[in-house]
Amino acid sequence: MLMITTHKRLLLFSLTCLAIGFGWFASADANAASQRLVLTGSSTVAPLVGEIVRKYESMHPGVRIDVQTGGSSRGINDTRNGIADIGMVSRALKPNEKDLHAYTIALDGVSVILHASNPVSVLSKQQIADIYTGKITNWKSVGGADARITVVNKAEGRSTLELFLQYFQLKNSQIKPHIIIGDNPQGIKTITGNPHAVGYVSIGAAEYEAKRGAPIRLLALDGVDASVAHVHSGAFPLSRPLNLITSHVPQGLAQHFITFARSQQTHELVEAQYFVPISAE
Repeated sequence: MLMITTHKRLLLFSLTCLAIGFGWFASADANAASQRLVLTGSSTVAPLVGEIVRKYESMHPGVRIDVQTGGSSRGINDTRNGIADIGMVSRALKPNEKDLHAYTIALDGVSVILHASNPVSVLSKQQIADIYTGKITNWKSVGGADARITVVNKAEGRSTLELFLQYFQLKNSQIKPHIIIGDNPQGIKTITGNPHAVGYVSIGAAEYEAKRGAPIRLLALDGVDASVAHVHSGAFPLSRPLNLITSHVPQGLAQHFITFARSQQTHELVEAQYFVPISAE
């Protein structure tokens, strides 16, 4: 009888230890999961966020944050579907996206760019619209060389495309592109490789690459030079917020990271990417 009782006690002790062990591992797994974030979306926002992530991770060694591009639409969809903890969107939210929460981390503008060797220095709003809709097909028509214009357009799902269409009051079906590109680096590379091409990209990205020697020229809009300084002053007509979005009010690590991304600690990183810092309240 004593032997049976002892065996029972040993069995109960073993089961208790096993349960505690499972509980410890489950707690460890949950804690590890809470120290990871996935961000997806805008290729305009991603390089800046990547720099912010590097600084944040250096300050918090146990945290791992994965940043993936794919366009603002991906950021919206992944956030809504729970695939991403935080989305990156390079525009303001639309009325049908008010279920999401947006947190602006910087401001940017969108600029039409040409190859630096192109003699055309000014294009009116109407001329740009006519070039993109195929009404003007030769640079000679706007004071340039006798050469066919190569129209470079952004792919569907890119917020830069949506802003461009909105500003020039066009529909994407009206655009007659020769080349369709995705992110800003691809657009800049396309223009630098084709003296007769025209495209549009983030002012921050274009100004950064131009200062590094890329042969591109940023065109003024409505008589206002395309520059980070004019985005900062509010003078440039085609500007936008760069946002981090969540499907609900952020908590825990997500909240802490977003607060950090909007803080003065990241202003140097924002300016290094040629964007305009914001003052978070």
